[in-house]
Amino acid sequence: MTTDTLTRSAKVANAGMSQIVFLAAPSQARSVVGSCIALTLYHRRTGLGCLGHIVLPKSDGRGGTPGKFVDTAIPYMIQTLGKEGAVSVGLVAKICGGAAMFGPKGSMQIGANNIEAVTELLAEHRISIAGVHFGGEKGRRVTFDCETGCVTIDIAGKPSTTL
Repeated sequence: MTTDTLTRSAKVANAGMSQIVFLAAPSQARSVVGSCIALTLYHRRTGLGCLGHIVLPKSDGRGGTPGKFVDTAIPYMIQTLGKEGAVSVGLVAKICGGAAMFGPKGSMQIGANNIEAVTELLAEHRISIAGVHFGGEKGRRVTFDCETGCVTIDIAGKPSTTL
């Protein structure tokens, strides 16, 4: 599910796999990711942003919701925020996730492939990356505060980190 309407409440919206949540201050969104990517785009001047839970790097012509693949999620996020007045020139990104959930070696390096795809496509769209918290071998809970643009990352057994 992708929510094209902006969440403007004090409740915390959840972004599950392949979902994108669009927000306006003072809203928050949360997601839990392992090898997937939690990508936030935030426009400080308008107070608009979004959190996408992106699963795989490339669609390669496969169908699915826009949030499932990096190459469909990022353009969709940029376009939808733009329609609300948050033009891409003012957007900043924060990237979390991309863990090696299937071990640090071997052919199942989905997390590393996701990280590479996201950073490359953001560069192509000239969107600056304001913070990253990716890699490792554990999943993360990510909370995006659309009022401040802050992203808080929680990993079991570790102190919270804020980007």
